[in-house]
Amino acid sequence: MRAASPRLIGLAAVALMGVAPLLPFTPAFWITLAGYAGLSSLVAIGLVLLTGVGGMTSFGQAAFVGFGAYTTAVLTTSFGFSPWATLPVSLLTTGLAALAIGLVTVRLSGHYLPLGTIAWGISFFYLFGNLAALGGYDGIGGIPPIRIGPWDLVDARAIYYLIWLFVLIAVVLSHNLLDSRMGRAIRALRGGGAFAESFGVDTAEAKLVVFVYAGLLAGLSGWLYAHVQRSVSPSPFGLSAGIEYLLMAVLGGSGYVLGGVVGAGVVAVLNDQLQNGLPKLIEGGGNLDAIVFGILLVAALQFARAGLWPMLRRLGPPAAPKSVDLSAPPLPRTPPPDKGAPLLEVEGVSKRFGGLVAVNDVSFSVRGGEIVGLIGPNGAGKSTTFNLLTGVTSATSGAIRFRGERIDRLPARKIAERGIARTFQHVKLVPGMTVLENVAIGAHLRARVGALSSLFRLDRAREAEIIAEAARQIARVGLAEHMHKPAGSLALGQARVAEIARALCLDPALLLLDEPAAGLRFAEKKQLAELLKRLRAEGTSILLVEHDMDFVMTLTDHIVVLDFGAKIAEGAPKIVAESPVVLEAYLGGVE
Repeated sequence: MRAASPRLIGLAAVALMGVAPLLPFTPAFWITLAGYAGLSSLVAIGLVLLTGVGGMTSFGQAAFVGFGAYTTAVLTTSFGFSPWATLPVSLLTTGLAALAIGLVTVRLSGHYLPLGTIAWGISFFYLFGNLAALGGYDGIGGIPPIRIGPWDLVDARAIYYLIWLFVLIAVVLSHNLLDSRMGRAIRALRGGGAFAESFGVDTAEAKLVVFVYAGLLAGLSGWLYAHVQRSVSPSPFGLSAGIEYLLMAVLGGSGYVLGGVVGAGVVAVLNDQLQNGLPKLIEGGGNLDAIVFGILLVAALQFARAGLWPMLRRLGPPAAPKSVDLSAPPLPRTPPPDKGAPLLEVEGVSKRFGGLVAVNDVSFSVRGGEIVGLIGPNGAGKSTTFNLLTGVTSATSGAIRFRGERIDRLPARKIAERGIARTFQHVKLVPGMTVLENVAIGAHLRARVGALSSLFRLDRAREAEIIAEAARQIARVGLAEHMHKPAGSLALGQARVAEIARALCLDPALLLLDEPAAGLRFAEKKQLAELLKRLRAEGTSILLVEHDMDFVMTLTDHIVVLDFGAKIAEGAPKIVAESPVVLEAYLGGVE
């Protein structure tokens, strides 16, 4: 039996939600509950982007709901503002609060980040309750309803449509954001900050953008809540509410925008039914609802760890692949360096980790249109040298110059801006993104489009150019048939080649390849060698680390040999291959 189309399922769901409140037999209670589920959906959608996509766990989103609610409550009851006039002020207040908190919070990592959100969530709960201007713990009452023309939206059926209109807008805007340059930067955060920074992503900016966006959605929910409830007090904005919002996002599917809506609906219905049903089944069972609620949610997460939305999504066929317009104009390119001209100069560079000397007074250079091999036994300091060249770590001493400019004190994204791209010893692709989306991250610096343009799809022309560039580079390295597959489904050798395509998307003058042939079969290595030779002929300089000596000796123009962090030999491949010092390091002696 053919599965229903996701679009038809969505249209049917929208039609049902739109018609249900108009039916006279639909109980007002269920309409009210659906309205509150919509309010929670706004917060959960923000948490999907913040936690599920961006990898930043937050327990404090309820505080931002409070900012939006209290702002409109004070302005309408104390200063006579109309509810609609307070909407931009509520969003501005929440946005500024999110910006201020985010500047401190998003710099935290590991378990310190969620602990930080718990701390400020609790702090704002007590702040709301102790400020006399906000009514203390009694709160503020007498908040006027939202008015449209001559109608006050007092009835649950009347406000229902407004709430879900805002939810629909939030879903569309969130999808727009994720399907953009900034969205890929946010999704790349889960792959690790070092990887994203190496392609020019300002990770602090990306974290702050998604943090503020999630805060604004929560503030919008708070603004609606105040005029639906007609009163506000601190109790709905405490830590327990923050935990419940996070639970909605995780239960629905923390990596999916619509998962936030599904999770909010399930939690709202389940919570209500348990609170009303348990006392009827078990005498004194009113205190057991939280326990049963927790058990059911743990069970749901045990059997659907990715959330409920992916299970529902499987009812339909796979999503259509992202469209690629190869007729889009190519992105601007920088002229390659002159052949033979000095490009990279490493002068007496050392790196110490406490008492360990990982790189010891190493000097070498790379010229335009040249392939240089950096070889040595395991632990020789090759990958550490790569990290020094790309700003992942900073040198203890020495200087690194690129095109005459010192870069050894620049952060990774600034080095990427100057035209240095790299791959990694351990493949760093975001598994849940397609190969096309992963490779497109490499073009992050070649198209300056902000988050606001992405939200309202003003970036479509530039986005088409980025995607076309990524598709061309994927075809260039021979992975065209895997373009729309999840990166996590690639074999190791294919993943390494995909990393090269991503690096090429940066339009680099210097390409740093860390063990690019590892995991490749003989024919694949041959194809890779031909690709690198073509790049050299086009003016791209290459510095590569590789353990396959046949690959290195037949490809490179120049070789630098490291052992225990120090340079022990340098020269043409034939000279290095016959060096007794090199043979001693690799084989233990000439014999």
